[in-house]
Amino acid sequence: MAPPNILFFFTDQQRWDTCGCYRRNPAALDPATKKPIETTPNLDRAARDGVRFENAFTCQPVCGPARAAIQTGRYPAEVGCHTNHRMLPIDEPTIAKLLSERGYETAYIGKWHLASCGPEDGPDDFRTRPVPPERRGGYRDFWLASDVLEFTSHSYDGHMFDGEGNRRGFPSGRYRADAVTDWALAYLDGRGGDAGNRAHPFFLFVSYIEPHHQNDHAHYEGPRGARGRFAGFVPPGDLAPLQGDWREEYPDYLGCIHSLDHNLGRFRRKLSDLGLADNTLLIFASDHGSHFCTRNDEYKRSCHDGCIRIPLVMTGPGFTGGRVLRPLVSLIDLAPTILTAAGVEPPSFMRGRPLQALTRGTPSDWPREVFLQISESQCGRAIRTDRWKYSVRAPDKGGFDPAAELYAEDFLYDLHADPFEQTNLAASSAHASVRAELADVLKRRMAAAGEEVPRIVPAREATA
Repeated sequence: MAPPNILFFFTDQQRWDTCGCYRRNPAALDPATKKPIETTPNLDRAARDGVRFENAFTCQPVCGPARAAIQTGRYPAEVGCHTNHRMLPIDEPTIAKLLSERGYETAYIGKWHLASCGPEDGPDDFRTRPVPPERRGGYRDFWLASDVLEFTSHSYDGHMFDGEGNRRGFPSGRYRADAVTDWALAYLDGRGGDAGNRAHPFFLFVSYIEPHHQNDHAHYEGPRGARGRFAGFVPPGDLAPLQGDWREEYPDYLGCIHSLDHNLGRFRRKLSDLGLADNTLLIFASDHGSHFCTRNDEYKRSCHDGCIRIPLVMTGPGFTGGRVLRPLVSLIDLAPTILTAAGVEPPSFMRGRPLQALTRGTPSDWPREVFLQISESQCGRAIRTDRWKYSVRAPDKGGFDPAAELYAEDFLYDLHADPFEQTNLAASSAHASVRAELADVLKRRMAAAGEEVPRIVPAREATA
């Protein structure tokens, strides 16, 4: 069989529990009929056809760093992309480069966030300028993107840049997610269907900005009418007891997600119409979630599940049958998964493992925790197991420092007893042995990620 096409449908700042296939309760009730609204019917159908990963997590809850991990298969601090606005090193091996070497046509559409470094408005700032070819991570065959899409557009206006650096404006009155999809579908039409370009499978990465808040408006911008349609939202359990801005922002947030789901359906229909559905691996994932200013003064950059737990659904060759896999998985696993799907041996420097191993049964050595690096709000590290959340921060470092020699315990949650993370056990004497065990695991994971093994102390020692 020919190598599969690979389509990565990537959303920005989407919580896992916004998706019907992950929820026990509806995300929203219709204000008029009080009946549940299907927020993600197309993703739910994809999950019934493919494989849904019940426990999927980011490895870095910030936009640029999470993207660096996906493109390289290495943790962000390893490649110098531990915060936003840091350039992915030009000579860094990436999935696009490795797939190109195996004959794949590589295409990228949407938000990139890996081209800029240096001071704002300096020669290395491409946040509002065309990304030069050498800073595109190896996507050489088709390019239509902005480095920071929320800086060059709003929900109903703005632009991206094509491969020659020409500005491509969003059509007047067209919602941004719809316009990005229009251009991606045009790319697929241009390649032809099953009979076209058979010798060169494609790897198409479509990176949306939705449902990320619009920075300069300080607002989640759903399509017109979303605020009224989703006014009857059901608040997630971790948000309901806390403050933050979810009461005002969640309806538009769900509107963004419903629009994305509509566009996912458009992709699935297009692949079917072109005769490509059976030999295209479709990956749906997000970079991180949103805690709506409940855990710090913005939306991410924390260890809490509302921020780090993401949807991950895959359908196509190797991922069929409507199965739900429950082992903990991470964005760091996606690069080796993509390469394995293409018949490319993942390089030894990649830190994750191909998810294909889980479709054959959970290997005895599959990690029982996911590891996170946290930046900008802090220099932090965390692990998440089935039961425990354990997070530390460096008391003598700032959020833009890549690592530290000393960390202090910051959060401990018993997720079995406290799934919404309302009771921090970091200072609980009854849990001292649990923290000691988790600290050892965290140190081991830090060493495996190429970091120096630090000293971890109780919070009270760090401030003594």
